[in-house]
Amino acid sequence: MNSRVRFLKALKCQSLDRPPIWVMRQAGRYLPEYRALKEKYTFLELAQTPELALEVTLQPLRRFHLDAAILFSDILVIPEAMGQGYHFRDAGGIAMNYRLENRQQIEALDSTRIEEKLNYVSDALKLIHTELSGSKALLGFGGSPWTLATYMVEGGSSKSFEQIKSLFYSDRATFDALMQKLTDSLICYFRMQKAAGVDAIQIFDSWGGIIAGTDYEDASLRWIRMIIDAVGNEIPIILYAKGTSVHLSEQCASNPNAISVDWTISMKEASERINDNIAIQGNLDPVILDTNPEIVRNQVLKILEAMRNRPGHIFNLGHGIHPAAKIENMETLVETVLGYKA
Repeated sequence: MNSRVRFLKALKCQSLDRPPIWVMRQAGRYLPEYRALKEKYTFLELAQTPELALEVTLQPLRRFHLDAAILFSDILVIPEAMGQGYHFRDAGGIAMNYRLENRQQIEALDSTRIEEKLNYVSDALKLIHTELSGSKALLGFGGSPWTLATYMVEGGSSKSFEQIKSLFYSDRATFDALMQKLTDSLICYFRMQKAAGVDAIQIFDSWGGIIAGTDYEDASLRWIRMIIDAVGNEIPIILYAKGTSVHLSEQCASNPNAISVDWTISMKEASERINDNIAIQGNLDPVILDTNPEIVRNQVLKILEAMRNRPGHIFNLGHGIHPAAKIENMETLVETVLGYKA
């Protein structure tokens, strides 16, 4: 059974001899070959040049026996395509080229011709799809409307999220107008990725957990549901929403093919709360990859044992891999999963 078939069977909640494995943000600063490229090119050059995006996407697969490749890109390509560019701060973090401060700026955002504006993503996916030749699954992704809106309204990375919360609570009509534009753009974007060859889409609601629990539906999940309703019958959807385990039942009701959980919930509890027809992805704490192989092996086995009798498990981290992750720990993680018999 090749890696692509294994991954797709897991999404259909079929029993497998072992769970398929991929790692969120597989490429990155923990790989010396990636650091070598970053000495020559900026992040945006890597992401916006299809041949370079291909190279970065394939780097982890050359080192590790992973079952899926994930496109090297960024969630903020959507606001950029709508007219609000982004860059990286010298001291770290993301900065938008300007902050959305009023209704006029939101109305000026252009959610048309997304496929045309992001053709470099489509070109990169086609190159990756050809290179993989069906041997591994190919995953596309995008940010949730709420998560994208946090960057756009805050003007970049934030610790307090005061501006986006203020907009949500004080001017719901303007908030909804922004979210509708983002939702429409993402539907077009995901269909473009499907046409370019991806096998599944992951929606990253990275900041879903920062809104009050009573408002999670209106702020975030309703817009994700619109996306799944629009494209879920065309391509499998994996939903990842950090810090939202209290909302697992509502997420199940949005009908994704898989729910990816962070490390703050045990896989046993997640398995009990997520419907049997929905695959579960997760959930090793990324910090474990900064420790040592023995710790990695023990923590990976705990997760695998917790999911032994649960078809449809995809092994993954509970969030993106850290720059401090050690290659020998990643090797141990992969070897432990590959050697496990369900």
